[in-house]
Amino acid sequence: MRHTLATLAVATLAAVTACTPRHLETPTAAERDTLAREVTAMLSTSAKAWNRGDIDAFMTDYYPGERTSYVTSRGVIHDPARIRERYAPRFAPGGVRDSLSFENVEVDPLAPGVVHVLAWYVLSRGDSTVARGPTSLVMLRHDGRLRIVHDHSG
Repeated sequence: MRHTLATLAVATLAAVTACTPRHLETPTAAERDTLAREVTAMLSTSAKAWNRGDIDAFMTDYYPGERTSYVTSRGVIHDPARIRERYAPRFAPGGVRDSLSFENVEVDPLAPGVVHVLAWYVLSRGDSTVARGPTSLVMLRHDGRLRIVHDHSG
C-alpha cells in the first residue's frame, strides 16, 4: 500500500510538471542572463539615440499600436505616435534634452516574450545630474526583438 501511494504521488507530480505551461516555469539562470544582456543593450542603444538627438531611432523601442502606454505625472498617453509628440519638443532645435543613461537595471521575465524591467533613468548636464528616477517597463517581443508596451517613467 505504501509503495502504491508513493508511486501514485510520483506519477501525479510528473503529470503536473509535464502539464505546467511554459510561461509558468521559472527561467533558468542562463535565460535570465541572456534577457538581462539584451535589455541592457537595448537601453544603451536607446540612450545613445536620445543623446544624439535621433527621435526616430529612440522611438523604435516602443511597441507599435494603440495598446502601448506611457504613464506620466499628468496622465496616460497611448500610442507611440502620441508618445513621440510628447518627446518632440526636446528634439527640436533649441530643445532641452539632457544626456540620458540607465542604471540598476533589473530584468524579470514574466512569460516567453514578456519581460518586466525596473531601472533608474539618469538625465545629466555636464557633470551634474539634473533628474533621476525610477522607470518600470513592460516589454513584448515583436519582430524578433523586445519593445516597450508599457512605460511608467513619470
